[in-house]
Amino acid sequence: MAENPAYPVGLRLTGRRVVVIGGGQVAQRRLPALIAAGADIVLVSPGATPSVEAMADTGEITWHRRPYEDGDLADAWYALVASSDTEANRLASAEAERNRVWCVRSDDASQATAWTPATGRSEGVTVAVLTGGAPDPRRTAAIRDAVVEGLRDGTLVAPHHRTRTPGVALVGGGPGDPDLITVRGRRLLAEADVVIADRLGPRDLLDELPPHVEVIDAAKIPYGRFMAQEAINNALIEHAKAGKAVVRLKGGDPYVFGRGMEELHALAEAGIPCTVVPGISSSISVPGAAGIPVTHRGVAHEFTVVSGHVAPDDARSLVDWEALARLTGTLVILMGVDKIGAIARTLIAHGKNPETPVALVQEGTTAAQRRVDATLATVGETVTTQDVRPPAVIVIGDVVTVGSAHLTT
Repeated sequence: MAENPAYPVGLRLTGRRVVVIGGGQVAQRRLPALIAAGADIVLVSPGATPSVEAMADTGEITWHRRPYEDGDLADAWYALVASSDTEANRLASAEAERNRVWCVRSDDASQATAWTPATGRSEGVTVAVLTGGAPDPRRTAAIRDAVVEGLRDGTLVAPHHRTRTPGVALVGGGPGDPDLITVRGRRLLAEADVVIADRLGPRDLLDELPPHVEVIDAAKIPYGRFMAQEAINNALIEHAKAGKAVVRLKGGDPYVFGRGMEELHALAEAGIPCTVVPGISSSISVPGAAGIPVTHRGVAHEFTVVSGHVAPDDARSLVDWEALARLTGTLVILMGVDKIGAIARTLIAHGKNPETPVALVQEGTTAAQRRVDATLATVGETVTTQDVRPPAVIVIGDVVTVGSAHLTT
């Protein structure tokens, strides 16, 4: 006859006495969750690991530094028996049985009255997995990991129904590779009703959206069609007010030349709740993907990120190009492909060495990634002869050549 399965239940232990017998590795793993549950924890053990001892030192648990004694489980709601003394474990388990205290035994699950499931958490959801019959820790952990990972990355879609608040999430999608969006960003994208997407966001993720999701193209294509910022703001507000969960999917990070704060201000003025999810900025990740560290010991102690969409001689420019020319670190220029000739001439005019290495990384982190190298003196001509087009990240400085000997093709 098959053994009856365990009955799953969630224990609410806030302020309730929990006794842990043994201060070793098992206790070290289990105690943080019990502390997070708000339990009144008493540890009974002659010794403890440094991490467990630190929990006692900070007052998170009460530690009785001695072996188990009969009566230690009095008034307990739950017990974890995990010492290295088999006889003490047997006696503590027997006391728990007499006093009807739910008891987990790490050394002999068959003698326990409760089993600890493999647990994981994602955005307020606790996933707990038990296998039927005797516990199978490896299998339960594998199932737990698969479910939690699916919830985190959005491949396992479980939309909110009762608690979801309509609003907007400004999500930084990263430099282009869909795997480089944050876990939280991908989850919010999977739960969206409406997605307003930039051209430079991770476009491949849009194919994963369910058919009911409305996708609005907010692409700002250079010298082509574009959606004015005011129209984007209005679309965000309109759909959020209609009770929709809206994701504004942006390339890189929302606050790195992404007009994220403008959108946040518009939403705040309209009374729309907004969540900002940072993204991996192309200013660091794209050079890294092309084998260029923006800093390197002994080469560059700083890096500066500059928008190149306004030429140095334009009255609207807010950049102190003369000061940049004096810096010895790395200069990263975004949105500057068509202005790089003028930028290079300005830097040279203010004293920058014309032989300073330059790399242009087009479509960084995507399958179409392409790197073109030049110097400050030749980069203007190189952009034209090599037909470099946006989006491209431009890196100026000696770090460009640091990884040259290790580059693979």
